[in-house]
Amino acid sequence: MSPRLLVLWISSLIFPLSLFAQDRYVVSYGGFAGYQVPVWATKHLGLFEKYNLNAELVMIPGSARQIQALLGGSIHFTQIDATGPVTAFLRGADLVIVAGALNKFPFSVVAHKDIRRPADLVGKKIGIVNFGGQNELSVLLALKEWNIPKETVSIISAGGTEARLLALTTKALDATVLAPPETIKAEKLGLRILANMSDMNAAFPLDTVVTHRSVLEKKRDVVKRFLQAYIEALHTVKTSKEKTVAVYQKMLKQQDRGILEITYDYYAPKFSMPPRVSREGLRTTADFITQRQGGLKPAVEVERMLDESLLEELEREGFFKRLRSP
Repeated sequence: MSPRLLVLWISSLIFPLSLFAQDRYVVSYGGFAGYQVPVWATKHLGLFEKYNLNAELVMIPGSARQIQALLGGSIHFTQIDATGPVTAFLRGADLVIVAGALNKFPFSVVAHKDIRRPADLVGKKIGIVNFGGQNELSVLLALKEWNIPKETVSIISAGGTEARLLALTTKALDATVLAPPETIKAEKLGLRILANMSDMNAAFPLDTVVTHRSVLEKKRDVVKRFLQAYIEALHTVKTSKEKTVAVYQKMLKQQDRGILEITYDYYAPKFSMPPRVSREGLRTTADFITQRQGGLKPAVEVERMLDESLLEELEREGFFKRLRSP
């Protein structure tokens, strides 16, 4: 063995491999709705590289699978709605929310043309993806705001977007909740946009950035650099239509420029900057989960899982101000 190879071999025994290669981090998202764009933009605008992160973006369908992957250590960050991480936290998981890009439901209630106002939903069948998630919570909060007793409607687990759209066209369902660009397709099918849930008073943390508390404690600098990349992506989403539409085109496999622009125009104003999480929305989520499931931590403890100290640190350092500078 040559002297050079001998030195390398001995070094590999003494020093961990992570000192010779940059650590790799995995970031997940849950689907292809337009509100996923902040984390897509972080990757596709090259911002992980800008902030010296070797990061891979993966799609993991379903919040339960994303949380399992986070707890198992196979992913390090996830952009996810609050129901998954809050459920895990109330069951004892040591997860932490470090930011939140969207605090309103982006859904619209889509119904048959003969349903002209929310009161017409009484006695009707409303389809959701499944029980216990953001779809069900959005419907329950909408009914509450409209003063419609939940017992007067039938809420049905009806699967994904395509399945619910088909069920609407065959009248197996009377209404469902959809988000752009799916709402555009619904209107083309002759369905009515009954109400936009983003106009409701209810707050809900939809795009939360979640990691394990041990990652925040042991690799705080990594989390900080991830947030810098994510926040710059979010700023770009809010200020650059051209760049964001290009990200949408790539991720949604949609060539119709008009649909992409409608999707952008719908979502961009709704994102929060700085990306702080609505505490009211977090408490509402915890109340919803504890009412459905027994044996959990009290819902009042949920704010303990929120840690915005890095956002505050970046604000003190002028990071947000630099992004706004021309």
